[in-house]
Amino acid sequence: MIRNISRGCCFWRDEEGKPQAEHRKGCQKLEVYDWLEDTPNPLENRTIIEVQFKNTRKSFYEIVDGVQYIKGDIIVVEAIPGIDVGVVSITGDLVEKQMRRARFNPQGFEFRKVLRRANTYDIERWQEAISLEHNTMIRAREIAADLGLKMKIGDVEYQGDRMKAIFYYIADDRVDFRELIKIFAEQFRIRVEMRQIGARQEAGRIGGISACGRELCCSTWQNSFSSVAIGAARQQEISLNPQKLAGQCGKLKCCLNYEVDSYIDARKDFPRINAPLQAMDGDYHLVKSDIFKKTMWFSPDPYSTAVMIPISIERVYKILALNRKGVKVDKLVDETMQKVVAPTEPSFINVVGEESITRFDKNNKPRRNNSPNRNNGNGDNRPPREAAKQPNEQQDKPRNHENTKPKHNNRPRTQRKPQQS
Repeated sequence: MIRNISRGCCFWRDEEGKPQAEHRKGCQKLEVYDWLEDTPNPLENRTIIEVQFKNTRKSFYEIVDGVQYIKGDIIVVEAIPGIDVGVVSITGDLVEKQMRRARFNPQGFEFRKVLRRANTYDIERWQEAISLEHNTMIRAREIAADLGLKMKIGDVEYQGDRMKAIFYYIADDRVDFRELIKIFAEQFRIRVEMRQIGARQEAGRIGGISACGRELCCSTWQNSFSSVAIGAARQQEISLNPQKLAGQCGKLKCCLNYEVDSYIDARKDFPRINAPLQAMDGDYHLVKSDIFKKTMWFSPDPYSTAVMIPISIERVYKILALNRKGVKVDKLVDETMQKVVAPTEPSFINVVGEESITRFDKNNKPRRNNSPNRNNGNGDNRPPREAAKQPNEQQDKPRNHENTKPKHNNRPRTQRKPQQS
């Protein structure tokens, strides 16, 4: 069994030498789970399959030889010009649903054909083409820089037979790369196709981990990108911090559009506040709204959130109606509502009823036995306090260095036996 890794796809060859790709482990980008795989296919004339190439490029092809292909097969397909090598990503009834999701209309479209399963020779040529992509990209960037073009070449994709290459580039303005194509054709001796991609497509091509801890949506499942406005963050009352709202592509995060419709629908029940609410004790300004609890928070100071008062939307409608008539309410809130102060930072709370969290630390200091009935070692049974006074009284006496010498042991010394030679 031979394993190779290329273009984010892990494929292997079985005992018969047929190459197979491990798509089931999710090793490719824009992976699709075939939830119709175990269901019987009533229509046997399904001849359209989806084939995935490098990174996120996919296309639909038609089977003309009647061979049944499964997900993960490495196949050879038609290309203009020549042939290309790709991996089967979707088969069966799910292809039609994928076309509908990608807004692809198959009516009147002439599909390219699937030629055969890739053999060992096709795989070797494919790997040789893949090995040239990185060096070609570095050289292409140098040529574009020498011509002074304001563009960034992000990636290069060779065709399976090395007759054509696709150069993916990013540019803010329109770029005239006619001279660049001539140099590429002479330098690499291939047919050149320039394809412009956006910052979001570039992030999906590279991949990565988002702030939520999961893989990027543009790299795993999202293939169509809609514009994201800063108003989506305002509708959800998210802090307008550019560093937190921007993704790895430098644009606003696509996930800001996921729930904005729900927020817009929920805000239809909220009143529009164009002026502060008037009460007898002053004016109150809108600080924030909680669409889930249908509560609006007001503060007497528009530039401070130290004191915020929650009011239900029904109460706000009543106050607005009275203010339009020129009447100020006595109290801003009902008796059921109360003033809420902004929460402070939480401190340590003794929830287990223990005095100290270091109660399990070991105390290495020796313990003193203060039992009055214990013999102190001097032959008497005096209390420990009186016994402790005796050495203290002798501290004032002059020390006799002769008496401090250690006493010799009176044991007779044993003579060593002479060693026998």
